[in-house]
Amino acid sequence: MLKWMIISLCLLMSGLLQAADIQNVRLWRAPDNTRLVFDLTGPADHTLFTLSSPERIVIDITGASFSANTNTLPLDGTPLTGLRSAPRDASSLRVVLDLSQGVTAKSFALPPNQQYGHRLVIDLFDNDQPRESISLPTPDVAAPLPPSTAPKVNTAGGDRLIIIALDAGHGGEDPGALGPGGVREKNVVLAISRELQRLIDAEPGFKAVLVRTGDYFIPLRKRTEIARKHSADLFVSVHADAFTRASAFGASVFALSDRGATSETARLLADRENRSDLIGGVGGVSLDNKDQVLASVLLDLSMTATLSASLDVGQQVLAAVGKITPLHKRRVEQAGFMVLKSPDIPSILVETGFISNPGEAKKLVTKSHQQALARAMHTGIRDYFHRYPPPGTRLAALKAGGKLQAHRPAEHTVSRGDTLSIIANRYGISVSSLRDANNLRSDRIQLGQTLKVPAGSMLVQNEP
Repeated sequence: MLKWMIISLCLLMSGLLQAADIQNVRLWRAPDNTRLVFDLTGPADHTLFTLSSPERIVIDITGASFSANTNTLPLDGTPLTGLRSAPRDASSLRVVLDLSQGVTAKSFALPPNQQYGHRLVIDLFDNDQPRESISLPTPDVAAPLPPSTAPKVNTAGGDRLIIIALDAGHGGEDPGALGPGGVREKNVVLAISRELQRLIDAEPGFKAVLVRTGDYFIPLRKRTEIARKHSADLFVSVHADAFTRASAFGASVFALSDRGATSETARLLADRENRSDLIGGVGGVSLDNKDQVLASVLLDLSMTATLSASLDVGQQVLAAVGKITPLHKRRVEQAGFMVLKSPDIPSILVETGFISNPGEAKKLVTKSHQQALARAMHTGIRDYFHRYPPPGTRLAALKAGGKLQAHRPAEHTVSRGDTLSIIANRYGISVSSLRDANNLRSDRIQLGQTLKVPAGSMLVQNEP
């Protein structure tokens, strides 16, 4: 009798140990969807269905309990108005999501990875913003595609702007690399991208589009689809990654390689970035699988011209960034980053530094360094397109008509974070010429000081 009691107790304890507890709930809002993530102590099967009048989503989870505190979930701006849970029966838990409007729900479980344990992900897609499948252009097999063959939206008279898609890496469920003191890559690169957007939008003939506008997750292939939807002339993915050695330092610029990586660092960084979908979760097989197969075919047919442009603009950006921060490598590296696999849009990935390096992490979180990095990337992008303006753009028309010439502001007021080298780089002149024009005996400058800017070679539009 005692033996059977012990066996029964062991079986009961085994069942209790295998039960999954929902210990935490996280919520992320994107422009067209809301993601709810349940952190569980173990795997659990679930079913999901919807109810109307009022709108609700019901999730039944087998062998689960609910101990998470949901009182502080940021529900504002989402279709969620509340979350309730209660045991459905002796062996399952029921979670009810109360909604203010109908949504299209998708759910999937994710296994543990290097950052999270077991997760149940509920994606709620807004019904008034249906997801579109982006069709890739069909190339002329006889000739490589020129950079950015996607249809462009023209302004009056076909005088269109050059569109730069800025992709702040990671986001939401995927924090990216983690540095000392809780520094998160996703926050640093979004700040840099926003500053770069401001600078590009202020440049005549240019417009910047943020791929990720807030703290939410976007699958890797969706990022390039967003760039194509905006008819981008250039895709720039901004990162600040980590490495196995804390001593690794320096900024880098990458272009795609469909063969081998140019260094061990490049291979490891690409592997890390390409795991982003596993961390953030894309819900298994994509419904856009045909697009993925087509993209692979187009890559072989049309990548030559696009990759050449990517390497060219990448070198311009690398040279500019190298003037304000140390470089990890002095040439554009290549690796198989999935986010760069767009066959018709020149694409680069900029590693602004290593968050795993305590010294670089300390700089990367400062606004002044973020602004300096953005200014350098802006300089490289601007200089490339002044040399090679795409046909049909305002810059191409101005260059063809001889209306682009050396011109610059006569003065510059020193702002926070400025150094003499940063100012010189901004206007495409040497530090010595800037020092001579202002009779400076050293490189020391003061906040609010007005400096004379000597003539140089930067191309900007003449004022009428």
